[in-house]
Amino acid sequence: MKRTMYCGLVREAQMGTRQTCCGWVQTKRDMGGVVFVDLKDREGILQVVFDASALDGDAFKTADGLRSQSVIAVSGLIRRRSEDTYNPRIATGTVELYADSLELLSQAQQLPFSMDDNISVREDLRLRYRYLDLRSPAMLKNLRARHLVQKASQDYLDSQGFICVETPMLCKSTPEGARDYLVPSRVHQGSFYALPQSPQIYKQLLMVGGIDKYYQVARCFRDEDLRADRQPEFTQVDMEMSFVDQEDILVHLEKMFKHIFKVYTGQDISDPFPRLTWHEAMDRYGSDKPDLRFQLPIIDVTDLAAGCSFSVFRSVCDKGGVVRAINAKGCANFTRTQIETLTENALSYGAKGMAWIAVRPDGEIYSILTKYFTEEEMRALLDRMGAVPGDFVLFSADTLATVRRTLGNLRLDVADILGLRDKEKFSFLFVTDFPQFEYSEEEKRFVSTHHPFTMPYPEDVQYLFTDPGRVRAQAYDVVLNGIELGSGSIRIHRQDVQEKMFAALGFSGEEIENRFGFMVNAFQYGTPPHGGFAFGLDRLVMLLLGADSLRDVIAFPKIKDASCPMTDAPTPVDPEQLAVLGLDKLWEGSEGVLEKKEKTPEIDVPAVASLARLAFSQEEMQGLQADMKNIIAFADQLSQVDTAGTAAAEHIVPMENVFRPDTVDHPFDRESLLAAAKTKDEGYITVPRVVEG
Repeated sequence: MKRTMYCGLVREAQMGTRQTCCGWVQTKRDMGGVVFVDLKDREGILQVVFDASALDGDAFKTADGLRSQSVIAVSGLIRRRSEDTYNPRIATGTVELYADSLELLSQAQQLPFSMDDNISVREDLRLRYRYLDLRSPAMLKNLRARHLVQKASQDYLDSQGFICVETPMLCKSTPEGARDYLVPSRVHQGSFYALPQSPQIYKQLLMVGGIDKYYQVARCFRDEDLRADRQPEFTQVDMEMSFVDQEDILVHLEKMFKHIFKVYTGQDISDPFPRLTWHEAMDRYGSDKPDLRFQLPIIDVTDLAAGCSFSVFRSVCDKGGVVRAINAKGCANFTRTQIETLTENALSYGAKGMAWIAVRPDGEIYSILTKYFTEEEMRALLDRMGAVPGDFVLFSADTLATVRRTLGNLRLDVADILGLRDKEKFSFLFVTDFPQFEYSEEEKRFVSTHHPFTMPYPEDVQYLFTDPGRVRAQAYDVVLNGIELGSGSIRIHRQDVQEKMFAALGFSGEEIENRFGFMVNAFQYGTPPHGGFAFGLDRLVMLLLGADSLRDVIAFPKIKDASCPMTDAPTPVDPEQLAVLGLDKLWEGSEGVLEKKEKTPEIDVPAVASLARLAFSQEEMQGLQADMKNIIAFADQLSQVDTAGTAAAEHIVPMENVFRPDTVDHPFDRESLLAAAKTKDEGYITVPRVVEG
């Protein structure tokens, strides 16, 4: 049988016509002589009726024996359902297919989990059987959204004269930033290709080649630790343009994202994207990717705190630190538990504590700080914060970096408490003028914030050697709802500036030649001014859908340890494959196929502590994590002990006094019962306040 219509596209207009539909058996209901099946395909569900009086015996027997998720082809007449069986929840709810022929294409075996859309299934199980999970309406919706967003971006770039060009997947390793995934060469044994972290070098060479406007939907690979918005292999929409400046690119990007948003949501963004420099974003919001769906700005009160008698504030100011604060409007009614949670969070972000002021509705100032500020000083402080009755002001005092990090995160915590991070609301932002360099404590030198081909502002070139921390890069990010969508920069096209940049980074001539020789060479033959940008397709789709993880918008994602539960990749390979590559010494001495080294599973101690409402210091957390690893490792060792042939140990309970009455020999006093308690008070065990009923 050949399909004539998708199940989910049948409508009343097809009534009276004969159709053939194919799909998966979602549900089956046997009504005695009549079997109803919900047949599902990519477009939706269609009710199919198998009537014993309309089918031959073998066909009806087949229909009666159908299992969930079996694949069938069925032909018959499209007719109207009886009115009392209408299903308004599906688009085909008023029609059904009255079957006269059936072909079983594939009988499904027992499923590893229920395919009922209303039943929640553990993510690890869904990922192991991802091909089943892809049949769910949610995953189908996500992949359709991804297709739509990708197509919208390509359509826009095509309309603007960009040319789609593919760049190599097997590249030269140029260590800078994340670790490369390396691919050994069979022909050039001992040498390796690198999978591209981005097409950065190639797209700049395309500009040298005169392509002028380039783009591609590029697969990229980075060997770094995973999180909710990061995968080892990901997709980015990459672009580069010649004869442009930063303003040209920002205008282009704003138009492109507005177009994508319009195509996906049907809504126009009329307002221009706000812009913040890196310093403005860090000072005002404590982050270089601030979430602007809400305000809660950070305000500097260092000058006011320097003169108070509160020793914590004064000592920080004396050491050159800063005191800053956030005004949570209308939050003077925060509970003790909420305040303690915020304080614990501040400690986890690196702060030493969190001072606060609650301005009660009647104007009363409730805070320990009233002891250390005169009435005039307190009024000046509250005026600076814009605090009025009903507000809650929280402070951080420390080094600039610690205060930025602490208040930047507390700002998000307060927003979560107040429900301000609405997934249905979208706020774009440009962040510009990033630092050209950042200091690496590990390497004890300045390194590129982005990459060594980013053009500094002309007026800052003079500081490359005398004050590198002052140099601003012509670099920019697009941020959406507190997530960095992508980044870009104007590139260095002048040979003299590039030489200074390499020198400022401490690269020797040999290092330059080994890492970037072919690129530096190309730039000697006429290089146009150029710049570009790339954004994460996966991240944009995740945000537009309101999904919690990139795994929800990628067909076959990796998990936290960069493995694939479905295919079990990465896996060991046959020694012969390694020998062909000249890597056989890696397994010399082992027999057969290399054994996969099992990782010791980790217990998420912070998550368990949070569930148990227990507070631990960072040092205690690390100690507990180490203890749990040791316990698991010891259990693994015990499980590997060969007990074959070992006689079972016996424990014989003496038969004397088996029926002895259970009488108390002597009662214990309360003090004896509590002797082992770590903390006690007035005859009771005391527990930390974070443990609540």
